[in-house]
Amino acid sequence: MAEVITMPRLSDTMTEGKVAKWHKKVGDKVKEGDILAEIETDKAVQDFESEVEGTLLYVGVEEGAAAAVDSVLAIIGNEGEDISGLTGGAAAPAAGAEETKSEEQPKAETVETASAEVPAGVEVITMPRLSDTMTEGKVAKWHKNVGDTVKEGDLLAEIETDKAVQDFESEFNGVLLKQGVEEGGAAPVDTVLAIIGPAGTDVSSVGAPKAAAPTSEKPAEQKAEVKTEEKAAPAANTSSSDRVAISPLAKKMAQDKGVDINAVQGSGENGRIVKKDIENYQPAAKPAASAPAASAAAQVAVNFIQGEDTETPNSQVRNIIAKRLSESKFSAPHYYLMVEINMDKAIEARKEINSIPDTKISFNDMIIKATAIALRKHPQVNSSWAGDKIIHRGNINVGVAVAIPDGLVVPVLKNTDQMSYTQISAAVKDMASRAKSKGLKANEMEGSTFSISNLGMFGIETFTSIINQPNSAILSVGAIIEKPIVKNGQIVVGNTMKLSLACDHRVVDGATGAQFLQTLRTYLENPLTLLL
Repeated sequence: MAEVITMPRLSDTMTEGKVAKWHKKVGDKVKEGDILAEIETDKAVQDFESEVEGTLLYVGVEEGAAAAVDSVLAIIGNEGEDISGLTGGAAAPAAGAEETKSEEQPKAETVETASAEVPAGVEVITMPRLSDTMTEGKVAKWHKNVGDTVKEGDLLAEIETDKAVQDFESEFNGVLLKQGVEEGGAAPVDTVLAIIGPAGTDVSSVGAPKAAAPTSEKPAEQKAEVKTEEKAAPAANTSSSDRVAISPLAKKMAQDKGVDINAVQGSGENGRIVKKDIENYQPAAKPAASAPAASAAAQVAVNFIQGEDTETPNSQVRNIIAKRLSESKFSAPHYYLMVEINMDKAIEARKEINSIPDTKISFNDMIIKATAIALRKHPQVNSSWAGDKIIHRGNINVGVAVAIPDGLVVPVLKNTDQMSYTQISAAVKDMASRAKSKGLKANEMEGSTFSISNLGMFGIETFTSIINQPNSAILSVGAIIEKPIVKNGQIVVGNTMKLSLACDHRVVDGATGAQFLQTLRTYLENPLTLLL
């Protein structure tokens, strides 16, 4: 019996999807796990694989076109099966094939029309959208100059987004004919970044019209190629070979479980990661000692010259930080709660844990773990304001603020409450190290439900932080100070640490925030309670 495949909802905010490319044609055999099409969502281009076997009998959305979520994308069934009742009177497979051919005819005409603007063999590469919030990108560095030969997979440029600097590689072969953005310059998403084609081709008239407003006359095949370029870029990290082939379902499962897809061995076609690989993945606990030590945040070199003012142009990261923190401070009604923690037992617990061979955790790791467990008991603190409603998050993803030369980034530990001390320690050291070298991926800085900022290592005893929206709270961690305290009626030397919780009063009431801090204090002052 024929199966109707509908347009999938591949992200929380997706309302329609666009078919960037079909990998199967009407009449082709389809097996479970085969890639049917590449679907462009509001966030990225993702492979869409079949969950049924049979013959592709009907294509509901032509290549390059968009359709609403849950509308008919394709129909798969037995060869020759009558599907007219499922397509609203459409003909059977043969007619469907003819219909597809007739639809492809205008495409050919469109290509001819567009060829007057874009010379044959020339590829226009636009500024990719490398994060959900990115509106423009800055070319931090060009790795190819005009006239250089470019091969597929070669590193074209380093693109600085609002969150990180990412390597951007070419999907095409040819010669770099034009740089649409100079090194150090910025341009809006979807404007011309570069043009690649045969040597000597005149492309002087290509850039302007395409950057101004892409029209519906742009060939569907070219759209697919450009979108594929956008898809490849986020997968790149500090190496051009860092692409991960993974199905959309497996990718979502990995994000939900906090699994690093770079550490998963794929069992699908050409090493592709599929659902069962994520289900069966067992992370190897990385010894904290083997993780690279996190170096101190590099400082921007600013030379003092007596009597002379100097300027430093803002990076994209700093501009976005300024914008987001201003929006947070002026839109969310902040209030602050402070508490002092006795860390004597935590110090002893840390000594015992670190006495285990190849194990070394920090106080920050202990605070992250205790915070994640406390959020389980106080889900209201793990919520977000959404205008006419409050969203209670189903996962506990703790963002850890990391200082970089350009300001502050917040890498995210997915499903932190399910992580062990050693897993937290290894993950924090790895992401902090890569953050300072601008090697974090965009998806590693998204999805936080709560944030922690620790300035204790700088000797700061107490401070307050600005909430990292859409979170409703952020915890500020001060230094552990040795000082006289009263214990059992006696003045003794103790070790204390001050915590400050900034809350969004629209979501977290004062009593709720206070109860959360009470629970957190219990966990830190009695570390064994974390095991209960």
